Amino acid sequence: MKYSLRQLEVFLAIAHHQNVSRAAQALSMSQSACSGALKELESQFDIQLFDRVGKRLQTNEMGRRLWPLAESLMQRARELETEFTEHQHGGLLKIGATLTIGNYLCVGLLQRYMQQEKAQAKLEVANTRVISQKLLNFDIDIGMIEGEINHPDLEMLPWLNDELLCFCSPQHPLARKRQLEEQDLTDASWILRESGSGTRQIFERSMGERYPRLNVLLELEHTEAIKRAVEAQMGISCLSKIALEDALKRKRFVALDTPLNFQRKLYLVIHKAKYRSAGIQHWLDMCLAMNKQNR
Repeated sequence: MKYSLRQLEVFLAIAHHQNVSRAAQALSMSQSACSGALKELESQFDIQLFDRVGKRLQTNEMGRRLWPLAESLMQRARELETEFTEHQHGGLLKIGATLTIGNYLCVGLLQRYMQQEKAQAKLEVANTRVISQKLLNFDIDIGMIEGEINHPDLEMLPWLNDELLCFCSPQHPLARKRQLEEQDLTDASWILRESGSGTRQIFERSMGERYPRLNVLLELEHTEAIKRAVEAQMGISCLSKIALEDALKRKRFVALDTPLNFQRKLYLVIHKAKYRSAGIQHWLDMCLAMNKQNR
């Protein structure tokens, strides 16, 4: 075999960091050793994997094509190493979840996975845009999102049904209305999730032509911050039913009836070139089983 796993590891680190110095630091190598490993790999096959732009390296067409293949091979190598050294079913599983899923659905799944798989898992919570980029960079293994991603390298697996609810404080004037009309929507002050979030994506799509005419008072990245602002009667909002269920039961908020359809699907997302290790497949199976139980 003309290449080594170490050379692939160097290639992947440079592809991720777009910089030899940072890649070397991440691999605990000297910069010269890291640069030499890349140079040796390229010369062995008479190829160039990066375009040199000053001190920065940018993956070229060849580098982008080989990146997912090398990542898949390295994932298998790491899994084999784990089996040799730790006798576990899987290594560290890296999950990326959007806010609602991460805060309200993932804890039980993580506990079950770690008990059954005897392995570790790491959860990172961010919006849909960030999760998609981390999947494309192979920074995480599986994404769990509220919005939709259209990218040829990512596979979307339909998971759970969900819906958004408009809501307000019980003291808000709209709390007494049986059903909101279009004028109510455009006159109200809104507190919304930030652009790039799945919740905002569905909200804008459902609002259609009404959206540009809304009075968006605040844009916040965290569900609990939005709830507190609504509770303080700063305005009304729209969030997942999953995130509001407990607060509605305790009458902390009032659900507002609107003529709009806020139905949506939650998705599991994985890079098409990602090797599905035993741990990854176990997580997917757990999630899909959860879907069947909720039907």
